[in-house]
Amino acid sequence: MSTIMEELKLLAGVDLFEECRKQDAFVGRPFYLDFERLRLMSNDKWKQTVGGVPAGAFLLALYNGEPEIDEAVLLRVLKPTKLPTDDDMVMAMVDHYKEVPRDDSGSPLDSYTRAEFQFSGLECRVIGTFYRDSDNTIRFAGDMDNFYAPHNYKVVKPTGKVLEYIVNFREDGIPGGKGDERIGKVRYSSSLRHPAGVDVPVFVSPLDFLGKRTALFGMTRTGKSNSVKKIIQATVGISKSGRTIKDEAIRPVGQIIFDINGEYANANQQDAGTAIFEQYPAEVTRYSVLEKPNFRVMKLNFYRSIEDGHALLATLLSEDKADYTKAFCNIDWTAPDDQDHSARTRFAVKKAAYMACLKAAGFQENGAKVVFEANKQIRESSIPGISGIDPSAGISLDEAITWFTAAYKNLNEEPFTAYRRTKGRDWADEDTQTLMRFLTRMRNSTAQPTESGYRKLIAHRSLHTSTIGKPFEEEIVDLLRKGKIVILDLSQGNPQIQRTYSDRVSTRIFNDGMQHFIDNEPANFIQMYFEEAHNLFPRKDDKDLTQIYNRIAKEGQKLRIGLCYATQEVSSISSSILKNTQNWFVSHLNNRDELRELDKYYDFEDFTESLRRTIDKGFIRLKTDSNTFIVPIQVDPFKVARS
Repeated sequence: MSTIMEELKLLAGVDLFEECRKQDAFVGRPFYLDFERLRLMSNDKWKQTVGGVPAGAFLLALYNGEPEIDEAVLLRVLKPTKLPTDDDMVMAMVDHYKEVPRDDSGSPLDSYTRAEFQFSGLECRVIGTFYRDSDNTIRFAGDMDNFYAPHNYKVVKPTGKVLEYIVNFREDGIPGGKGDERIGKVRYSSSLRHPAGVDVPVFVSPLDFLGKRTALFGMTRTGKSNSVKKIIQATVGISKSGRTIKDEAIRPVGQIIFDINGEYANANQQDAGTAIFEQYPAEVTRYSVLEKPNFRVMKLNFYRSIEDGHALLATLLSEDKADYTKAFCNIDWTAPDDQDHSARTRFAVKKAAYMACLKAAGFQENGAKVVFEANKQIRESSIPGISGIDPSAGISLDEAITWFTAAYKNLNEEPFTAYRRTKGRDWADEDTQTLMRFLTRMRNSTAQPTESGYRKLIAHRSLHTSTIGKPFEEEIVDLLRKGKIVILDLSQGNPQIQRTYSDRVSTRIFNDGMQHFIDNEPANFIQMYFEEAHNLFPRKDDKDLTQIYNRIAKEGQKLRIGLCYATQEVSSISSSILKNTQNWFVSHLNNRDELRELDKYYDFEDFTESLRRTIDKGFIRLKTDSNTFIVPIQVDPFKVARS
């Protein structure tokens, strides 16, 4: 960290205009300039002197029309462009080729013609303007408020400290505060034939990520996960930096990783030694959907967490089209008013019937009992399984299964019909009847047990634990509020389980953040990381803006919840999320459809061809919230310095 701070202090002392005047970095002269484009004439010798001018390289057009004015137009090289003299040069070149033998033994070019052939044109995008304001401070604007005739400019290629100054420039000045982290170095092209000289480091401020949206796009094994680890590392650093936001010290930042492939939660050969849990052992708590050593288990006690457990089952059964399954999923568990004795009685009956369904499906319990009221006529009836049993004194779940089965079969018999005549309603309300149908697998009280009923729950009993403890979502939120790192290993779950757990934990974090916001309570930042986000997030054509990920994207910043998502498919992500994304890490994409989607944002169209062609791991085009323009970089390998 001390080395980074020294580097940043030196960087803060750079005078862009003075350094440019010293450098021998001349590239060419403009012959066309407007608010969007600059075209310049260059020469092979000039380009060779500066180490080449690749597509994507930064250039500076220095205004030299008035000595007392410091102004430089920042440019990005796009492609070759035609010079007005090119047609004549091509004709001369073709004539020369016709006269030169195939073995090149003919007369060489004369010096004048050779010099003429060396000139070529380059087209550049105008990114913005560096200028010195009235306070003698160097500023950057993402546009131009005026331009002069092209002959008033000369174009240079910045390198060294000048390039470092440019790529690390912030809206409020040069970085140098606590918590800034090196993310990588400037890299323009896949080819490294021309020596680039001294590496030019690129720094990021974790403040760009806190509470913000960050996207990482690229094919598999192009460095997305390494970039995520670098972001996590920077966030850990700012938690310990003492940095402030609006005079408020930054509390330890909670971070949670939704690990679809298990690469963060488990050691693997491809990323040997860089697993997050190995690098930060004192900070990390790992969760899994399966019992594993050194992992906490993401399971619920369905008998204790009635509402949460049923909501989980309802999500898992949401694709089931059977009417009675839909009715089961829609059961309302809103607690009744304490003063409404009748409502509390019906609620207890419904709860007991639900627990009987769980027991029938094989959800393990430790001697649990259910308690509910049944009137005297029902208790004293001669119905086997009901007669002589007082459920208000507590009965076992096996007894409850027998009790509700008998009740359902006799709903249209005495004493239940007498209850209906006296009270004007059924003894079992609609939800309870749904549960009894689920339990008995009978369409009605006289049918045969031909439906699947409670058997639909058997596949999900692995999500249940009979232990008594705090629900795992609450544990996770508590850890995040303490500034810890939580990794959810979802690699052993099927896609439906992955979505269910991801949705539930995300919703709990969002609701906790909203409660802090409503209560005006101070809260730390929580950063959420999603690998393979296309498996979890709403699709591009999904218009439901109430989905939790859309809500986090739109409202997360005010709740101090940051969202970082990685995927190979730009087009798969909801436009609502993309439009609210401030930070972009983009590596190789091989599909034109994905690149066309990316072209809609910032000026990524400048990099479309290079993103499709170059496959180097860690070669990223980076746009952060505090930097006005995209910077092509090579991300540093993730590693943690040991004290």
